[in-house]
Amino acid sequence: MIKLLIVDDSALMRRQLTLLFQAEGDFEIRQARNGQEAVDENRQFQPDVVTLDINMPEMDGITALSLIMTERPVPVVMVSSLTEKGALATFEALNLGAVDYVAKPGGTISLTLDQVAPDLLAKVRAAARAKL
Repeated sequence: MIKLLIVDDSALMRRQLTLLFQAEGDFEIRQARNGQEAVDENRQFQPDVVTLDINMPEMDGITALSLIMTERPVPVVMVSSLTEKGALATFEALNLGAVDYVAKPGGTISLTLDQVAPDLLAKVRAAARAKL
């Protein structure tokens, strides 16, 4: 089983991502609604891999990523909408230690996640095997 932490402020996105990974049958999943919850869950749940949104309330994904990599490094795949600001944040995330990136199709709340599902699954599986 791959322990996966899904971090997104959108309840709909968390649900879609959870359903996608649950359907695979080999993921144990927990969710977090913001960066602070992600940092806390990284300590408690000790996931093998994290999917992390960038734009979130309380603590954004970049700040959370920085704390995660300092406290308990774990492979992180950024899952965020592709905007000019988001693209800059993506480069920052990769510099901070994120192992990969998948753009949400259709913006912040993506109703077309199936467009990137094979890519997302492959990247998360690869990340789970990554040695930091």
